[in-house]
Amino acid sequence: MPKPLLRIPYTTPFPHPHIHPSSATTQAGALSALHQFFTSPPPSSLPPSTVILTGAGLSVASGLADYRGANGTYRVNKTYRPIYYHEFLASHEARKRYWARSFLGWTTLHKAAPNASHYAVRDLADLGLVSSVITQNVDSFHPRAHPGTNTVELHGYLRSTVCTSCLEEYPRNSFQDELARLNPVWAALLSEAIASGALETEDPIEKRKRGIRMNPDGDVDVPNAPYTTFRYPACPKCLVDPPLVGDGVRGVVEVDDDGAWTSESNAGILKPAVVMFGESISNRVKQAAEDAIDGAGRLLVLATSLATYSAWRLAKRARDRGMPIGIVNMGGVRGEDIFFSHLDPHQLGNQGVRVELPTEQLLPALVEELSRSAQGTRLPHADMPLQGGSGVFKDMLS
Repeated sequence: MPKPLLRIPYTTPFPHPHIHPSSATTQAGALSALHQFFTSPPPSSLPPSTVILTGAGLSVASGLADYRGANGTYRVNKTYRPIYYHEFLASHEARKRYWARSFLGWTTLHKAAPNASHYAVRDLADLGLVSSVITQNVDSFHPRAHPGTNTVELHGYLRSTVCTSCLEEYPRNSFQDELARLNPVWAALLSEAIASGALETEDPIEKRKRGIRMNPDGDVDVPNAPYTTFRYPACPKCLVDPPLVGDGVRGVVEVDDDGAWTSESNAGILKPAVVMFGESISNRVKQAAEDAIDGAGRLLVLATSLATYSAWRLAKRARDRGMPIGIVNMGGVRGEDIFFSHLDPHQLGNQGVRVELPTEQLLPALVEELSRSAQGTRLPHADMPLQGGSGVFKDMLS
């Protein structure tokens, strides 16, 4: 594959964080600081609610790979790089490779489920403490865990495919069935991998011993696999009614005898309903994320290094609005000093919090602590109405 024109941001670790307040190095200290963070009134000009911004680290406890964590793909697989949007659109061979690897990874991704961190976010919303969630994750765990809370899926979702011509969406489960029908040899390989347990182990070393590499977003690399033989379907809608592709010219959508997209086509290409590397986030989603920040008085960042600018800019927007910011992440975060340099060294968490503890341990304990507080004392915004979310889990991909 040719060298990409775009650079993957920050594949090496960020500097070790400074903990704020200094007492938050233990779970007890972190709970005390986050209790102050949630229950202290925000600056007078800001709303009383909290918006949460999450990243890939939140789903590691569900068995999914992340990019930059201690066992993240950029650490254990130095040669890995994701496919770029322009490559996917331009190259039939690149799409074969992508869909073959996604076909092998889908079963594990689809079987995975939200973990304690996702349900703790739900419980924080049920306590009236969280107004919205913005997630960089494409696994749909947030809308599954808390369908009643507004969730902005910043980078899209794997539960669907979308046509690059007509923008029609299709369930990823149905697409998986089509891939299996068009690629019986690959379907047999997948069955063997499942039977051997190769896709079940969470140990990356054991996976490599079994001849596979699990990467984020349902991507499975099988070295020396004949990706060029893989076939994928065309968009059903465009196959029946080819779209206009420019200057009023009708596009061409051709399939082979089994219904697989062929290289004579110039339309009807299905892609995952995610924002690929090099692809722009839609204005609608950008606006929804900014509205979620602007509608809250605090920002809690969970399990992300904020390496992607699309996420970092939201945290920066919160800082520029004067919102207290809390960060719970294992390892450093991009440019995090700007979020905490203004803090009074004696503050106890009301102005900001930086914690380096696992979310799946810390967040359920925080919910328990805040629930006890709510029983005895009215929380500052306990009467805040819950916002209805899009929350329907259709099906998933990459």
